[in-house]
Amino acid sequence: MNLKKKLTSGITTALLGMALIGGGTFAYFSDTEASNNTFAAGTLDLAVNPSVVIDVNNLKPGDTMVREFDLENNGTLDISTVDLATAYDVIDAKGDNTDDFGKHIKVLFLENADKTGDGWVIGDYNDIISETTLYDLQNMTPDAVENVQHWLTHLFGLGGEGSGLAAGASDQMYVAFEFVDNDKNQNEFQGDGLELEWTFTAHQTEGEER
Repeated sequence: MNLKKKLTSGITTALLGMALIGGGTFAYFSDTEASNNTFAAGTLDLAVNPSVVIDVNNLKPGDTMVREFDLENNGTLDISTVDLATAYDVIDAKGDNTDDFGKHIKVLFLENADKTGDGWVIGDYNDIISETTLYDLQNMTPDAVENVQHWLTHLFGLGGEGSGLAAGASDQMYVAFEFVDNDKNQNEFQGDGLELEWTFTAHQTEGEER
């Protein structure tokens, strides 16, 4: 083979190799399927019914007031705890107060009746709050949907439902207030007012594998 034919053959082979490296076309089968996925968050929706638990006037020392209300879970997620925060403002009508009116208003009890169940048979009520003043309650955050009954109540199957508040469920609550008569001069509170705000904060249950 002469030199010209050798050069021509070499160039042809090189071009063919470059074509294969640079991207020849290949035929193949394929199939495509789309997956459409959704993430939807649930809701926490706690309601107090009625929204005003107590509204009373013309109080005098020694008066007691019992009220009933419901905690309702109107959301789609279960609630694990409901923290109760207390705040109040005293309206000093005459400007002569030397003491905090909140120290003279006592919460005798706040009971979650759904958690009590049949516990009343042995006198074990599910009291979320037991006999404390509004003044002291400011520094507490009790869980309004906790089952706090004695272990004996649960042992005999009388303890009512468990702690928390399931989606779509409600808990019946009873609360009793007392304007304490301390057998002393309490004239400074005549004509005064106290505006109580109870804030119920619901928390979700723990995350889980879905």
